[in-house]
Amino acid sequence: MIETIDKFLDEYNLKSADNTFLVGFSGGADSLCLLDVLHIFSQKYGFKLIALHLNHNWRGYESLEDELNCKSFCEKNEIEFISETLREDVPKSESAAREARYDFFLKHAKNYSNSAIFTAHTRTDNAETLIYRLIKGTGVQGLQGILPKRFVCGVPLYRPLLSVSRKEIEDYCNSKGLLANNDSSNFDINYKRNFIRHKIMPLFDEINFHSEKAINSLAELAISQTKIVDEYINSIMKDIYVDKKIVSEKFKMLSDDVMQKIIYDALLKLDLDYDRKKITDILEFIKNNLESKSGSRYSLTKDLWLFASSKYIYLITRTKAQENKNETTVSNEGEYEVLGTNFVFSIQKYSGKSDIKFPDEKEKIAYVNLENIGVDFTLRTRRDGDFITPFGMKGSMKLKKYLNSKRISLHERDGLILLAKGSEIFWVAGVGLSDKLKVVNEPTHVIELRNS
Repeated sequence: MIETIDKFLDEYNLKSADNTFLVGFSGGADSLCLLDVLHIFSQKYGFKLIALHLNHNWRGYESLEDELNCKSFCEKNEIEFISETLREDVPKSESAAREARYDFFLKHAKNYSNSAIFTAHTRTDNAETLIYRLIKGTGVQGLQGILPKRFVCGVPLYRPLLSVSRKEIEDYCNSKGLLANNDSSNFDINYKRNFIRHKIMPLFDEINFHSEKAINSLAELAISQTKIVDEYINSIMKDIYVDKKIVSEKFKMLSDDVMQKIIYDALLKLDLDYDRKKITDILEFIKNNLESKSGSRYSLTKDLWLFASSKYIYLITRTKAQENKNETTVSNEGEYEVLGTNFVFSIQKYSGKSDIKFPDEKEKIAYVNLENIGVDFTLRTRRDGDFITPFGMKGSMKLKKYLNSKRISLHERDGLILLAKGSEIFWVAGVGLSDKLKVVNEPTHVIELRNS
């Protein structure tokens, strides 16, 4: 056991004294074994060790007794111990308990630098998980079972006991005289995982006495096959991915299976819920927009969208400019910070250079005539009712129609910075000017938007 965990720490380079390891500690044989061995190594290598115990509050006094046993073990071994008790209103279900545990782990892991979470999942747990996923319906990714390392909200999560059976754990505890908590709920077959453990796994053993090892071998094969597929997908992504965007022309040359794999990987990386329907819905959305010049967006979360057009496919997030409801008042020549953005707006009198070269209207600098308008504007993002008199035209049009004519995609519009008077727009930075700022003879001012 000690050798197994020692090799694991070597494999993932975890023997630094700068590390802080937070161990999920229920007091059961698995977590008791893991904490005991890590305690031995913490004394040898100097890393900080913390035991985290979440009292699910399901079994009354029995739950409290388990917590006190965990605390007593930690006090005896001078291990820092942190515990919390779940509220009564938390649903008494496996999924709710799991979510609450990881929320608890993450909350405390984020209080330390170089922190990592350790859980005591075993080879037996992995076999049971694989059976559960097969019954629920899973793809090759699900057949990988429990991974030895993954990230949860940026925090690494390690499982050093995945090659160890539950029997080996119990033998270790007995040899060390460690008294484990015995959670009576582990025998309640109304919980699906307990049903698999006590009813289904014994039937597998009747067919193959080494069924647990065989099931874990399937997981190892799935991991190996997934790595091969990932290498292939990564080589494709290098060809179709430019500046954090997928080139639509190249994407549509791929097979549907590869497209779905790319979407699946993206959802997994973003830690978003997914199923086959969601993946096919996203693929259908992308295909429907591969010929669209203006493009469209698909909501993934409240603040995250997928944008697809004939040119690019990429993710967009709600920007500070979109969230900002304030505006910046411009009353004189000078420089102004644009609230909620990383931009500075400058408005200066024209210096009278005779060799002036007017920039393209898509530049974020413009030479303008404010003789009849004055320096009295607001800087803001778009609103309902906005209108503009496009450069070279006499009549005004709605800003929405103007942006359509400029082929500005929907998500880009919310981030545009506008120079306005009331509802009238005089400059859409980087897009175009109002005809009312047109220079006839010589400009009066230079306006510019630049990064701060």
